Amino acid sequence: MAAAEKVYYATGRRKTSAARVFLRPGKGEVTINGKKADDYLRRLQSRMVILQPLELLGETGNFDARVSVADGNESGQAGAIRLGITRALVLFNAEFKSLLKKAGYITRDPRMVERKKYGKAGARRRYQYSKR
Repeated sequence: MAAAEKVYYATGRRKTSAARVFLRPGKGEVTINGKKADDYLRRLQSRMVILQPLELLGETGNFDARVSVADGNESGQAGAIRLGITRALVLFNAEFKSLLKKAGYITRDPRMVERKKYGKAGARRRYQYSKR
């Protein structure tokens, strides 16, 4: 049995989604919840988003990522995975941090959906006004 290879673990969050990312040296395969990334993420934009940190550093084919993501929808999950991969890359090599920070990948996006208020149709939308 070969020596245990180093695994870099990080968590990424976006909107209501939370992603746990396990990054290890490999061939560039990304597995999300047991499926290949192309099968799990339907939109091309989401597939591009999760690979942005690796492409920026030129490490696309050098790491395998095993991701488990929960809650939220596709765009939130993709953002959470991107943040998780970014944090794992910083754990792998701290010199990557300045490039990733300049690109804006290190900052967690704090925007959340505003809650619905009572007496209104949504967070801010009011019910239709009837004059008569």
